[in-house]
Amino acid sequence: MKKTAISYLLFFSLLFSLGIGNVSCQNKKNNSIVMRYDSLSKEKIITLTPFDSTLVLVFYKKYPELLPYKKQAVAIYQQQQYNYIWYDGNGIKETAAVLWNKINNIQDEGITVSVPYKTVLDSKYYKKTATPDIELELGLTSYYLFYVDKVYQGIDASKSKELGWYLPRKKASYNNYIDSLLVEPTSAQDKFLMPQYYKLREALKQYRDLDKKGGWNKILVTPKFKSLKPGDTSAVIAQIRTRLFLEGDLTRDSKDSIYDEELKTGVLRFEIRTGFKADEVILPKHIAEMNVPINNRIKTIMVNMERCRWISNGLTKSKEFVVINIPSYQLTFFKDKKPVLVSKVVVGKVMHETVVFSGMMSYIVFSPYWNVPTSILRKEILPAMRRNKNYLASHHMEWHNGGVRQKPGPNNSLGLIKFLFPNNNNIYLHDTPSKNLFKEETRAFSHGCIRIEKPVELANLILKDEPNWTPEKIDEAMHTYKESWYTLKTKIPVYIGYFTAWVDSQGTINFYKDIYKNDGRLMEMLTKE
Repeated sequence: MKKTAISYLLFFSLLFSLGIGNVSCQNKKNNSIVMRYDSLSKEKIITLTPFDSTLVLVFYKKYPELLPYKKQAVAIYQQQQYNYIWYDGNGIKETAAVLWNKINNIQDEGITVSVPYKTVLDSKYYKKTATPDIELELGLTSYYLFYVDKVYQGIDASKSKELGWYLPRKKASYNNYIDSLLVEPTSAQDKFLMPQYYKLREALKQYRDLDKKGGWNKILVTPKFKSLKPGDTSAVIAQIRTRLFLEGDLTRDSKDSIYDEELKTGVLRFEIRTGFKADEVILPKHIAEMNVPINNRIKTIMVNMERCRWISNGLTKSKEFVVINIPSYQLTFFKDKKPVLVSKVVVGKVMHETVVFSGMMSYIVFSPYWNVPTSILRKEILPAMRRNKNYLASHHMEWHNGGVRQKPGPNNSLGLIKFLFPNNNNIYLHDTPSKNLFKEETRAFSHGCIRIEKPVELANLILKDEPNWTPEKIDEAMHTYKESWYTLKTKIPVYIGYFTAWVDSQGTINFYKDIYKNDGRLMEMLTKE
């Protein structure tokens, strides 16, 4: 069973938080209730004796779909000397009701798999007998492990790596939080999953509610449709107005067929949050995006909730860190947990995908050489040299140590500065002379490294507290035509992620193109879990 250690620690904490650590005997009689009277108050005290350990094996033989949780359950009950977890002398505990409610509403967490034996254990749960039902006891234990596995852990790390996800997976223990999770799940939520998860969960609810009401209709346009601009009149405009109102980009639906200022506001809002440049002219590509079925949006939210399960809250505890989201083509530099710089980026094209991973920025290189990777040398540079004997000179390149490198300067493919976070993928952040690429909506053009639109601003912020690195000094180092390295005094975490749905600080959900086609593969994995 995967994640055995984490789940065991989770449950071990739960056992003590539910107050079952004090045991007076190791009686093996099943469902045995012991009544005694306090010698002073004369009040009746009801306690439960431990149950027969062989009943655990009997249970999992009868309910084989829960067998993956047998090993953890056995270890837990051995540690607790086979005392009941979900029952006390007065019957089933209130904490069992909290868990049962979570299991009944597990679909709210974007979980697609069904809960095994739910109907059978439902009938046992709702009997509410004072005498413990051993099958319900073990069923609740299995359901708890099932919930932790699906909601807080997510799919196995080996499967996420199949999708190219190499960010460190969460390794947290919830020992200190499990009590508050079961009793006060809302107040404890930020201790278990990253805040973005809960924002997406709320968006999932909103989109499902909208889906139940019929969602939105497809906007019908003729094959000859080219564009709509402010002032135009068309039946299509009325369709667009209704569509944008349903998803919240307009506050009302006037049904008007004239492209007015109110509609323009909604159109621009829709374009920005779906990855387009703000353009008041409505083009076929915008209509196509509006026609994405609501069910597709729901699936997109679900797969991104899954990605949130893989990330530890601890990733953002550093004073400074850099986050790059590949599908949004955006870098954000955080300082004291606040975004101080947002920059467009260019990422790897489909054949040279930028890897999802993390590293520690350790060096800034001014006026860098570009050491041409062997693959690019073989596939691109050498064929070009055979066609043009002056190719190296015309591209400011030279042979060096058996390879080819490009000399420092404004024509260098890395621009005037690069930021290194050593890694096996040979990926780094860098400037570029091709500034025009940042004007494009789709910016997957590189061989894997990440080009930054605002490298100077990033360097100034990183070195802001370094008295020897004034903006003038940085500019000078970038234009010397001589490579120089600076080692950062404090390393800065860099996280490269892949999120195609993201709720921003204003509560607006943004959808981005799945440029590496990972969403469909992840959704398939989730439905087979």
